Amino acid sequence: MTAFGRSIGQAHSTSRAQSDGQARGNHRAGSNDRGRSGTATLVLVGGHEGGDASALRPLVEGGHALRAVGVGRELTLAVSEALAWTDLPVCVVPMTLGRDPQLVADTARALRWAAGPGPQGRIALTEPFGSATHLVGWLRAAAGRVADARPEDSAVLVTAPAAGPFEDAELFRIARLVRQHGSHRWVEVAFDGGDPGLAEGVRRCRDLGARRVVMLPAAFGPAAARPVAARPVAGAEDGGHLLSTSAVAGVLRARVAQALHRLSQGQDGIAAGLDAAHGHGHAHSHGPHDSHDTHGAHGTQPSVGHSDHHSHEHRLHAHH
Repeated sequence: MTAFGRSIGQAHSTSRAQSDGQARGNHRAGSNDRGRSGTATLVLVGGHEGGDASALRPLVEGGHALRAVGVGRELTLAVSEALAWTDLPVCVVPMTLGRDPQLVADTARALRWAAGPGPQGRIALTEPFGSATHLVGWLRAAAGRVADARPEDSAVLVTAPAAGPFEDAELFRIARLVRQHGSHRWVEVAFDGGDPGLAEGVRRCRDLGARRVVMLPAAFGPAAARPVAARPVAGAEDGGHLLSTSAVAGVLRARVAQALHRLSQGQDGIAAGLDAAHGHGHAHSHGPHDSHDTHGAHGTQPSVGHSDHHSHEHRLHAHH
């Protein structure tokens, strides 16, 4: 049992069939070794920063949570299982590092369906694992960890699985803030499976004059997460995971404790989570005669109480 397992919950073996191969420990926040005084069961939800939960599954295998799943039906099934296995609250954590607000909103929609109508029950949506501000701080700390005696001619290459244009653009902003008060001369960005790719990012760092290039992930997996890219990238060092297991454990403890406090006051976090992606996307302006009714094409309700001349943001939605 890890330190996280002792402080957050005890994994219990189960004889149920495991079609997806995950270790389904009935993991309870704050429980003792026998699981008799537990306070919550933990479910992690992954998006593009967690490889759609694949990068989170080691946390389950290590006894850190009941399940790690993607959003949608997989999530609702996991929550239903958790509710059936225990009478404890089920805390669901959107595992974003701040660049996937859509994951929070999608998780809230799935939980609203799972919770059904009526008053709040045993399901709680926690705050996201991290924010963009957290990510800047975590990357700065990781860059300091891998710095050598000559950071002035070294580069950090911040990597992440490719997502959408707005999420990817946000990583460039974050990298700029990491560089602002860091010791490395360059902080560049590359995407695993995107543009610029990892090899291209390394070449750019070398072209800029970097003697040393260290890759750091802005994601839960390693710097080169996909199997095809898991081999060492020529000319670069792997800086390791962004956060240690103990650091992840500490953040999860804080998220669960806050969610349980709010749940005790009748706030399950789901309604607030539905608005998480509001304003995420590109900005555009309406002319004086444009109708807000055209917003229906974005999948949103017409706005009320806005002036005719304004700017706001909409997220591009994929239609299935």
